[in-house]
Amino acid sequence: MLTTLDHIVVAVRDLDAASATYTALLGRAPSWRGEHPGWGTANTLFRLSNTYLELLGVRGAGAMAERIDAHLAEHGEGPYALAFGTPDAGRAAEALRANGLPAPDPLDGSGRDRASGADRRWRNVFVPPADTRGVVMFAIEHRSPPELLPPAAATAGDASAVDGVDHVVIMTADAEAGIALYRDRLGLRLAFDRTFEQRGVRLLFFRIGGVTVELAAPLGGSATTEDRFWGISWRVPDVDAAQARLAAAGFDVSAVRPGHKAGTRVCTVRRETHGVATLVIQPVQMASHS
Repeated sequence: MLTTLDHIVVAVRDLDAASATYTALLGRAPSWRGEHPGWGTANTLFRLSNTYLELLGVRGAGAMAERIDAHLAEHGEGPYALAFGTPDAGRAAEALRANGLPAPDPLDGSGRDRASGADRRWRNVFVPPADTRGVVMFAIEHRSPPELLPPAAATAGDASAVDGVDHVVIMTADAEAGIALYRDRLGLRLAFDRTFEQRGVRLLFFRIGGVTVELAAPLGGSATTEDRFWGISWRVPDVDAAQARLAAAGFDVSAVRPGHKAGTRVCTVRRETHGVATLVIQPVQMASHS
């Protein structure tokens, strides 16, 4: 049904400024600068090894522009949506409904690159946020050749440029409800479920297409009943080189430290990230070769 975390959507107020920020943060040039005819939105895409980042902003009038404006007014800039890849949007909608999610029939979508005029087409299945604990998510079936969205070219050394996404973080007040949604209804594999008493949190890792969707549930509970898409962890081959590059570019970045997972090394980018809690991680398999 769902095979990948196809892309991550970040809502921004100033698309040009955010595009410059993420070109510097990722150490990569955009793969695509597009617009959505009739939707009132425009985007910048960075295709990485295992997913892509979409920066989404308002550039006119339309139903999607209204939703983004409302989100920005209520929550500010930051993570907006998770898009899960599927080879067949129609069958994905049927499977989601069979699993208890009221998914509508697929909608056709298209985007046009502002520089080249190239068109990309897809079909989306939007699931009502009321049924996904407040997190915007949808399934997407691409209907254009993948080469229309080329890999984001490195603007920095390959060792310090972001290679892919290690994990995304969802803050939840109800871990059991999270399992019911991500494992039982969406079909993601629950790979890790552990309580850390000293940290006051229960962590759940759901795996899909080489990316982890991490749910963090505070042990004392939460005042909110909705989940919140909170942060992104970017994978790099050499975290020391990445930290030095980010500091030189003017980011407020922490020193490198050991990660919670044995063998990993990480640093935190505190700003400017346009509202995204941001971690840079050198995974175990990469750390072993440094």
